[in-house]
Amino acid sequence: MTQHSDLLIVGAGILGLSHAYAAAKRGLKVKVFERSATPLGASVRNFGQALVTGQPPGPMLDLARESREIWGHWAQAAGLALKRKGSYLFARTEAEEHLLEAFYTGRAQEYGYNVELLQGAAMNNLYAGQFRHHRAALHGKDDQQLYSREAIPALIHYLSQALNVGFHFSTLVREVEPSQLHSTAGSFRGDQIIVCSGHDYQTLLADAIAALNPQTCRLQMLRARPVVNLNLQHALLTGLSCVHYGAFADLPQAAAVQAQILRETPHLHEHGIHLLISPTPHGELIIGDSHHYDSDPSPFNAEQVDDWLIELAQQTLGCKVQVVERWQGVYGSRGPGPFSFVQAAPGVSAALMHTGVGMSVGPAMAERNISTLWGATR
Repeated sequence: MTQHSDLLIVGAGILGLSHAYAAAKRGLKVKVFERSATPLGASVRNFGQALVTGQPPGPMLDLARESREIWGHWAQAAGLALKRKGSYLFARTEAEEHLLEAFYTGRAQEYGYNVELLQGAAMNNLYAGQFRHHRAALHGKDDQQLYSREAIPALIHYLSQALNVGFHFSTLVREVEPSQLHSTAGSFRGDQIIVCSGHDYQTLLADAIAALNPQTCRLQMLRARPVVNLNLQHALLTGLSCVHYGAFADLPQAAAVQAQILRETPHLHEHGIHLLISPTPHGELIIGDSHHYDSDPSPFNAEQVDDWLIELAQQTLGCKVQVVERWQGVYGSRGPGPFSFVQAAPGVSAALMHTGVGMSVGPAMAERNISTLWGATR
C-alpha cells in the first residue's frame, strides 16, 4: 500500500481532470489513474466546443457560464489555444429563422444569453459574404472552442507541473472500495475516490451505475480541410441543432423546424444528424455528427452517414471540403438527467455525464462536487 492521498480519481478525461483541478487548487493531494497511455475517450474525440448558448435555462446554463470562466483561467495558466469569438448558428429556412427570432426576443432577453441576431446586411457581410446564402445567424458570443487533442494533454501537463497532481497512465484500476484503490500499478489509499470512467459502466461500480440505466451514444465524425481559405474563427451550427439543444427545443417555434426535418429530410432525424463545425488551430475543421444509442456501440460506420455530413457541411460553408480523417466518437448518455454524481459507498462515488456537453459544463460540475466534499476551502 503506497502513501496516502486526499483524492484518487479514475479517468483522465475532462471530468477527471476537472475534479483534479478543483481539489488540487485547494491544496489537496490528488492522484489520477488512466488505463491508456493518453486519454482516448470522449474528451479527445469531440468538437472542443464549450457552448453556453445551447444550454437550457437553469442548472445547465449556470454550469456552462461558470465553466466558461474556468476555461479562461486554464487557457492562460496552461497555454491552451482557446478561441473566444463565439459561435454562429445559421437559419437556413424560414422556420429556422422564426425560431431564432423567437429565442432572441424572448428567452435570450429573459435569461441574459449573450447573443446577437444577424439579418440583412449584417448577415450578408459576415466573413466577406461567405455565408450570405443563409437567412440569419445567431451569434453566441460566450461560446468557446479548443482543440481537444492538444488541450487535454496541455491541461494534464499543467496539473502535473503547477499543482503537483500525480498521474498514473497505462494503469487499469481493478477495484475501488472505501479508502482503497487497487490497480495494475499497485494499491493506493485515499480519503475520497471518484470514478470518472466515461461510458465504461462495467469495470467499476457496475451495480450503482446500472441503477441509472445509462446508454452509450456513438457518433460519426470527420476532420476536413476547406478548399478555400475561410480562416474560420467561430464554431458553426445550423437550425438542425435547435431541435437537439435545450435552449431552443422546447420553444413553440421548434415544432415547425422539427416538422420540416421529418417531412423533407427524415434520414437526418433517423440518424440523429445535426451539423457542428469546429475550427482547429491548424486551418482544418472538425465536422459531425450523427447519434446512435445502444448499450454497446456498434464498431461499424455507415458511409452514407458520412456523405450526409459532408453534404451538410459543404452547403453550410458554401465550399467543398476534403476529408483527411474519420473516426467514431462515443460518450455516455440517456441517464436520469444530464449528469449524475452517485455515492456508491462511503468515500466512493462516480461522476457521470449523460449528454455530450462535458466540455461545456464539466469544469463547474466538478467544482461543485469538490465543494460539497471538502467545502469552499480546505
